[in-house]
Amino acid sequence: MKNSIITVILLAAILFFGCVPKNNSAFNPDDVSILVFVTGLIAGSPAYELMAEGANAALQKYPDLRIKIYEAGINQAEWEMQLTEMISTGEYNIVIGSNPSLPEICKNAMRHFPDIKFIILDAFYEGNPQIKTYFYNQYEQSLLLGYLAGLITVSDMPNANRHKRIGFIAAQEYPLLTNQMVPGFLKGARLVDNEIELDMRIVGNWIDASKASELTSAMIDSGVDVFTAIAGGAAQGMIRTAADRGAYIVWYNNNAYNLARGVIVGCGIMEQKKLMLEIIEEILSGEMQYGYNRTIGISDGYLGFITDDPAYQNLPLDIRTRFEQFLNEF
Repeated sequence: MKNSIITVILLAAILFFGCVPKNNSAFNPDDVSILVFVTGLIAGSPAYELMAEGANAALQKYPDLRIKIYEAGINQAEWEMQLTEMISTGEYNIVIGSNPSLPEICKNAMRHFPDIKFIILDAFYEGNPQIKTYFYNQYEQSLLLGYLAGLITVSDMPNANRHKRIGFIAAQEYPLLTNQMVPGFLKGARLVDNEIELDMRIVGNWIDASKASELTSAMIDSGVDVFTAIAGGAAQGMIRTAADRGAYIVWYNNNAYNLARGVIVGCGIMEQKKLMLEIIEEILSGEMQYGYNRTIGISDGYLGFITDDPAYQNLPLDIRTRFEQFLNEF
């Protein structure tokens, strides 16, 4: 009888504890040390500004979490060396960055550090068990901005001219830019009018605002009346010249209307801050999986367009109506 009672108790215990959900892979905040590796400078770069804001939001939510935000500067030749030096200290077990070139840099730097994980935003890479990437469908955002640029350049707005010519200023060429962003921008414009031409110029770096200003002025002389840019701090030169000479700008990734109201007339949005916070919470929950890429876009809620700012509302009603019809198709 006694043995039967013991058996029943043991079976009950097994059933009870076997049904309790386990989350052995979850982390306490003090078990995680994150290096936010900025390949460039934060100021003037929407993607990096939003990434830093997300990291700081995580620190406010989890005060015991250790996060170091490190700016590697604009010399790309030094990025891999700096990253290797940072992770060789043993202070960090997770690196988060945002740059299409980072997967290869991380792959080289991680050779002697098999326990460190790398999460890279705005990049595509698969197959390495230490790397997870998030690839923004920037073709979609480019299509939106190009469509609005097309509507403006063929309009009768005060600074629109008779030429059907839009401009793209880039710091440098790289695959995401040349394969998705520039083609998407032109395609969006040509959905408005197939005769629209694109004038693209390269600054050569991410900080030379004077060079960007010179390029902008030359492009205005050639008939460009609507611009966009992926140029970091150099884009400030484009903004100043467009304001001085009378041209319009549509902007990638964040709300920049206040930088030049009446000049910057449309802003796309990249929800990098939200994604950064979600990533850190997924790390802490133990649910982060590595080795593959996740592509995200407008339908996922990570790319979009800011329509509730007064600067956008000042666009002519017919332009806003056509643009928002196009936006709602996504």
